[in-house]
Amino acid sequence: MTAKIAPSILSADFMQLGRDIRLAEEAGADLLHFDVMDGKFVPEISYGEPVLRSVRKHTDLFVDVHLMIEEPLLNVESFKKAGADLITFHLEACRDPKRVVTRIRDLGIKCGIAIRPDTPVEALYPFLHDADMFLIMTVYPGFGGQLFMESSLDRIRSLRNRLTEAGLDTDIQTDGGINRETIQRAAKAGANVFVAGSAVFKGDIAANIYELKELVSL
Repeated sequence: MTAKIAPSILSADFMQLGRDIRLAEEAGADLLHFDVMDGKFVPEISYGEPVLRSVRKHTDLFVDVHLMIEEPLLNVESFKKAGADLITFHLEACRDPKRVVTRIRDLGIKCGIAIRPDTPVEALYPFLHDADMFLIMTVYPGFGGQLFMESSLDRIRSLRNRLTEAGLDTDIQTDGGINRETIQRAAKAGANVFVAGSAVFKGDIAANIYELKELVSL
């Protein structure tokens, strides 16, 4: 499967956000990861539709919106209108996941389903045919400075095997603690979309992306 690098703009310099996105795009970033946190589903608060509308005006990159919010059904339309190409919601955050999937599909965009580290990966199996991407969180969402959870590798491997058995090559995204040391292990386990924050935006953005892409192309 094609490996993709998804810089998380949460780690960009917001005083220079346009510049950082441009540098990432020119260096070959495959998509942008846009984290939305509401202070309820996770303890942190990030940004919302106004920032996404501004970002959308200045890049043609595919934008993956990761909703770490309660009741995502209430917000998917506004994020689609703001410029999302794909909306990922958390299985744990809604009472009727199938309804959320249907609503996202009806909006004409792609759908992703995410789970936290404490949710069994088997919880995704009833939705194998519903999503364009599955997100296996490799840290607990909403808490900064965490290390990549090695136990995530078995979860990624199990999901990839189950998808293969079902004849599906759906993207598996990892988010949290992805860097030069962890990205290859995640790739070998079966992930192919890698959210990277400080590993992209700390230091030379272009050089960082080139190196990450090289590591997953080996």
